Amino acid sequence: MKTFALLAATTVSVLSLSACGDQSSGGAGQTRDQIRAVGSSTVYPFATAVAELFVQGNAGMKSPIIESTGTGGGMKLFCAGVGAQYPDIADASRRMKKAEYEQCAANGVKDIVEIQIGVDGLAFAESNKGPGLKLTPKIVYEALAANPYGKGPNKAQTWKDVDPSLPAIAISVFGPPSTSGTRDSLAELILEKGCQSDEAMKALKEKSEDEYKATCTRVREDGKYVDSGENDNLIVQKLGANPNAVGVFGFSFLEENKDTLKDVSINGVEATYETVSTGQYPGARPLYIYVKKAHMQAIPGLQGFLNAFAANWNPDGALTKRGMVAAPEDVRKKSAEIVKALTVLDGSQLK
Repeated sequence: MKTFALLAATTVSVLSLSACGDQSSGGAGQTRDQIRAVGSSTVYPFATAVAELFVQGNAGMKSPIIESTGTGGGMKLFCAGVGAQYPDIADASRRMKKAEYEQCAANGVKDIVEIQIGVDGLAFAESNKGPGLKLTPKIVYEALAANPYGKGPNKAQTWKDVDPSLPAIAISVFGPPSTSGTRDSLAELILEKGCQSDEAMKALKEKSEDEYKATCTRVREDGKYVDSGENDNLIVQKLGANPNAVGVFGFSFLEENKDTLKDVSINGVEATYETVSTGQYPGARPLYIYVKKAHMQAIPGLQGFLNAFAANWNPDGALTKRGMVAAPEDVRKKSAEIVKALTVLDGSQLK
């Protein structure tokens, strides 16, 4: 694994975060000498890899605490306030939502730095002993939606019920929970695309955004879709025990388990490094980290930790060796500039 040299060794002492505006939570005066990041299970292995490299390059520094809480759960913790008892970084497998940004602002988290660290694919996979399914967003939507096209509860029991070209095997999908950014990506990149194959759904979106979201993204709860928690490795294990099932998780987990899993193509495109990096794969999505600017001077090593990400997200870097797909060169260049200047996110761009 490639090691790196940090651009500058941190010399910042442990300072009180009471000046960061955390009056409401009683956290004034608390300190912390360890970086803390929460969020996406997809970003988790990359954040832990950077934490390892950070410690290797900085003798005496404590290893950052990296928690896999899911993107949604991580955003709640991140946006709860400024101060030592709140995380410095939120790892995310989708972009911050406008509502989350507003929640952050309401709690005094007003200067947020958004950094795209790479690209990932929302992979669909099955056991190497599986039936060799080939899916489309339309098929996935009609198999998993609670109320397909608003025409009543989903009654499909087998994949053949959804599409005659598919085998008559029971629909069984292990996937992420509602707190996960991967679940949000499933909704946005696959379920909505499938739902929009019906022209009436586009009209519904214009009429009622809430009704459209419920119709196009709400997943059935009758056991065909199994919420498998934030541990993607658990889904990998379940596929081994259930060869006819399909799993949904980050591309890196498919790459790491090619000895036991195989890709389920979407629209005839398999999830590979090349198809994900070029955006050709329908499930390609950016990966982010969000950082509190108010914590930059108060938490020792935080700038160095960000520098470590930037030093290792190139195509030949340590993160790609862990399974992450490098972002296009122009994106990496922009992200490196943000790391250096700590440019604050303009929340007006968020949805």
